Amino acid sequence: MPKLVFLATDIALFAQLAVVAFYVWHSLRTPTLRQTWRHVLRDPAAMSAGVVLSLFLLIAVLDSFHFRSQLAPSPGVAANAEVAYSTRTLSVLDLLLSGPREAREKTYSVPLGTHQFSKESIWVDGKSVRDFPRLQFGGAHLKDTQSEWADDIARRSAGGLLRGLLIAIAACWLVAFLKARAERTPVFACWRAIWQRSTEVPWRAILLTACALALLTGWVAALWPYYHVLGTDQTGNDVLFQAIKSIRTAVVIGSLATVATLPLAIIFGILAGYYKGRVDDAIQYLYTVLSSIPSVLLISAFVLMIQVFIDKNPLLFETGLERADIRLFLLAAILGITGWAGLARLLRAETLKLGELDYVQAARAFGVSDAGIMRRHILPNLTHIVVIVAVLDFSGLVLYEAVLSYVGVGVDPSTNSFGTMINGARNEMSRDPVVWWTLLAAFAFMVALVLSMTLFASAVREAFDPRARAFRVQRNKPPRRPLAPAVSASAAESREGA
Repeated sequence: MPKLVFLATDIALFAQLAVVAFYVWHSLRTPTLRQTWRHVLRDPAAMSAGVVLSLFLLIAVLDSFHFRSQLAPSPGVAANAEVAYSTRTLSVLDLLLSGPREAREKTYSVPLGTHQFSKESIWVDGKSVRDFPRLQFGGAHLKDTQSEWADDIARRSAGGLLRGLLIAIAACWLVAFLKARAERTPVFACWRAIWQRSTEVPWRAILLTACALALLTGWVAALWPYYHVLGTDQTGNDVLFQAIKSIRTAVVIGSLATVATLPLAIIFGILAGYYKGRVDDAIQYLYTVLSSIPSVLLISAFVLMIQVFIDKNPLLFETGLERADIRLFLLAAILGITGWAGLARLLRAETLKLGELDYVQAARAFGVSDAGIMRRHILPNLTHIVVIVAVLDFSGLVLYEAVLSYVGVGVDPSTNSFGTMINGARNEMSRDPVVWWTLLAAFAFMVALVLSMTLFASAVREAFDPRARAFRVQRNKPPRRPLAPAVSASAAESREGA
């Protein structure tokens, strides 16, 4: 029986998922929120991005269930002896991808390669020659790589794409069947409505994105057990596996740092805008001073202090993963604590406006306390700004982590992250020939995550901000045709007479 391990970031991530589930339940019960989120659901780009984000979130959740395997008892040990567990902490994702995780080569290899990237002295027919040695796992099933490699790649790729296509078609017809059953219409009519985009939810965009992901997943699943799809790094680890493991780090940094930003920004923003005067001056002075300090230097100082504390207290952590995880958790908290000034300014300005409205003045006249007014009248009307900024800041924080890890003050070096991969690829780009696949993998995955979140955030902003939605509607309206010049009655009579 494995021993479950609850890391700090695991607990925080599951707590956020519980809060999101509660917010979804609350939105379904609130007519105004339900109508607002319908605008997001009608945006094809946002729904396509939502499919990609759902895949990233699923990977992050699978990588957040950690455990330590039980060790087999040594011979001669009593049956009632204390159970021993491995010092290596794994996740469900590690268990599912155990093959690529354990397929470790000696050093670099190109994507889908069968030989090592650099030459070594190897023995051939009793002689020492300089050549590219065969990989231990990549293409190990091939006897003659020169004649079999291309045919094997093409055959496995075709099979993987075919399986992905079948899964995609089955998923599309399943959606059409369930939708037809719910609406009590024929399946073919429902499928025709989906393809012609005549439904309220853009199912066509959702299904096309899901089909593309199914094809890509089928292709990777067909080749990954036999090749390193994106090659290996300097230590021989699979690059695609590292990129997938980096998704959890990006999601944790983006979500936890955003959550850490909200309490300080909401409290200080509302207090500054509501009380004004000396309270407003003090809070403005605080976030002005905070904004004047270079954020990279401030975060670097905090990270170095955390690292000193971790190094001086090694007994607080049982495994190296727990040690790296607490640094990741505190880094997310630092990013949130040092980044609340921008949202606080927005909330202060909006609170200044709300404080002069009639219903707030009426509440003061009826003797409602300041805390009651801020809780019942101010905070609910600031929720849309909080939601917009929280979604928009996620992408920026993911990129910020990559920058910090690139300069060496980000996550622990043993933690997989896009910044760590880019930092490792810095020296690889100066090699001759260039080792380009590590940087390409980190860049592709990070761009997919950030771009998807940006598209989804744009739809959320337009839904919660009526002015942005009105501007979009006005922009998408077709230009008005100029009216035909009016013909005077005398001119018409003269034409008839002629």
